[in-house]
Amino acid sequence: MLLIPAIDLKDGQCVRLVQGRFEDKTVYGTDPAAMARRWADLGAKLIHLIDLDGSLGESEPNRQAIMAIRREVKIPLQLGGGLKTMDNLAAWFDLGLDRLILGTAVCENPQLVEKASARWPGRVAAALDASGRTLKVWGWCRDGGRDLLETAALLKNLGVSLIIHTDVDRDGTKAGPNLEMATKVRQSSGLPTIVSGGISGEGDLRAIKNVGGFFGVISGKALYEGNLDFASGLALLAQKGTPSDSPEGSPTLLPQNDSETLSPTDLAQEDSPEPRFSAALAGTNRPGGQRS
Repeated sequence: MLLIPAIDLKDGQCVRLVQGRFEDKTVYGTDPAAMARRWADLGAKLIHLIDLDGSLGESEPNRQAIMAIRREVKIPLQLGGGLKTMDNLAAWFDLGLDRLILGTAVCENPQLVEKASARWPGRVAAALDASGRTLKVWGWCRDGGRDLLETAALLKNLGVSLIIHTDVDRDGTKAGPNLEMATKVRQSSGLPTIVSGGISGEGDLRAIKNVGGFFGVISGKALYEGNLDFASGLALLAQKGTPSDSPEGSPTLLPQNDSETLSPTDLAQEDSPEPRFSAALAGTNRPGGQRS
């Protein structure tokens, strides 16, 4: 099972929100590339990036930061936030992202999810961000009008490789994950599932590991505030002899195309904006976008 550090980006800075509230923001660093290097040096196998400005329809403020992260680390990167068109997805893949995460589109444009999953097999994930069983969209500012578990059950047919379930009410609170609901999401979908929202420390990792069957767990605030030591968390999840050693939860069985075939694009020579990226941004409508 993977321990996945989160880097949420707002105005080019590393931040964390509480329950998705933009007015409740804490800045944890002004150099996202250095933060990514820190996690990679500590042994992270995957980094979870969220473009918070993208979720508000403005990806440009974080574009350079994301490119700098891509240049700085060679481990896989997954990105969510404001991804709503095929051109937008293609632009980010062109810039070296390994997996892209669709959230609002799951509720509002499932055809896009299916089309993107077919075009980039194994590289498109679905974010199910929910308050209880109500899915949240547009930066968690609106109800998605769909039931969490009913939607989870449909996702496999759309071809997504992975589900990230975030309990919106617990995100950024360190109140503990909603493990019961995450388990129901995994069972309903039959897809590899990542647990997110509310992680407070090693006790939560132990509980998730004991339940077993999950692909990974995302942590943000607990890592940044020292409640969870990354190296200790990795060691805990690497221990054998628990239900999480089942194939579905094993870090040796990554979702399709997640390892050897997903070598990052070398962007060391990338100094100027790509026209394709700028054109894709022009097709991103305000006032919102999926958080992840």
